[in-house]
Amino acid sequence: MAKRSPIVEILSYGIYSTWDSKSKDLPKVQDFTQTVPADEDIEFGFIVNIKKAKGAKIYYCIQHPGVLSKKGQVLAPFDGEEHINSNDWDFYLGDTIQLHHPIDGLESNLGEWHMYIELNGKVIAEKKFNVVARDEGQFWKRRGF
Repeated sequence: MAKRSPIVEILSYGIYSTWDSKSKDLPKVQDFTQTVPADEDIEFGFIVNIKKAKGAKIYYCIQHPGVLSKKGQVLAPFDGEEHINSNDWDFYLGDTIQLHHPIDGLESNLGEWHMYIELNGKVIAEKKFNVVARDEGQFWKRRGF
């Protein structure tokens, strides 16, 4: 019998509402974008839907441009595994801009963030986000000034 191929779709990506990892509810997209301002506590990433893969395990990874820990060390990429627990499964992969290092400020967050998900050793979903220093002029322009 032929093995069914999983169906993978990125449902949304960009900036999201604050996510509570202990809740079953996924965050809500606020802005579809791949350019993210380096403002503290901004949540960004993507939501993927995977069908026909119940029982399989995904590997996920967030490669950041060199975010520093509180001790000034570059943090390793954030990665892990998750079991797919239904045949119609939604998964959020994202991160939050945080002030880890008081001297560096938010500078170590700037640059390209590469987020991806693998199933059976093959990348099935990925997005790249560019975290940029906030443009004060654009900030006020979007508010009508």
